[in-house]
Amino acid sequence: MISNTFAAIAAAAVICTSSLAFAQMASAKIADTSKGKALVDGKGMTLYTFDKDAGGKSMCNGPCADNWPPLMASADAKATGDWTVVARDDGKMMWAYKAKPLYTWKKDSAPGDTTGDGFNNGVWHMATP
Repeated sequence: MISNTFAAIAAAAVICTSSLAFAQMASAKIADTSKGKALVDGKGMTLYTFDKDAGGKSMCNGPCADNWPPLMASADAKATGDWTVVARDDGKMMWAYKAKPLYTWKKDSAPGDTTGDGFNNGVWHMATP
């Protein structure tokens, strides 16, 4: 009886710990698009990078962020491997891949759309793994 209780507590601790770690990671994955492999968010929407972002800082704020919503991160998110967390001007956190902040494009209407790639004289790029 005691060993069953201990096993149940240990299993619950492992589940909680792994859930916390998963919640802290970027909800992004790799998917195929008409332009090749791309990083996409949890809904399958293509992620983009912005040429004006530099030094791990997002330069897309205000109306820019309305059109290019950032891939937001929780306040307790932790960097891992190529994934880092960037503080935005409003103090909220967003995900970056290889030091480039990540965004979706409001005019992409379905998973796999890449209409933002090359937008605005080529300053927006599909994020690739």
